[in-house]
Amino acid sequence: MTGKERLSASVDADLVAVAQDAVAQGRAESVSAWVNDALRLKADRDRRLAALDDYIASYEAEHGEISEQEMAEAARR
Repeated sequence: MTGKERLSASVDADLVAVAQDAVAQGRAESVSAWVNDALRLKADRDRRLAALDDYIASYEAEHGEISEQEMAEAARR
């Protein structure tokens, strides 16, 4: 892991309260640690979604576009 970098950001008050509550309950070491975890989760989620987009594009390039009917059938299964 690389070093830390100070960040100034405006955050919704309700989210700050959730972070402070997590610290008070011992679920986070600090608000900074809670924010780091949240940013890491968001970055990981974005990477997974991008990989899924790439996979779907590759699949559709080879097999044709996935239809609404196919998606509905898959959801029912």
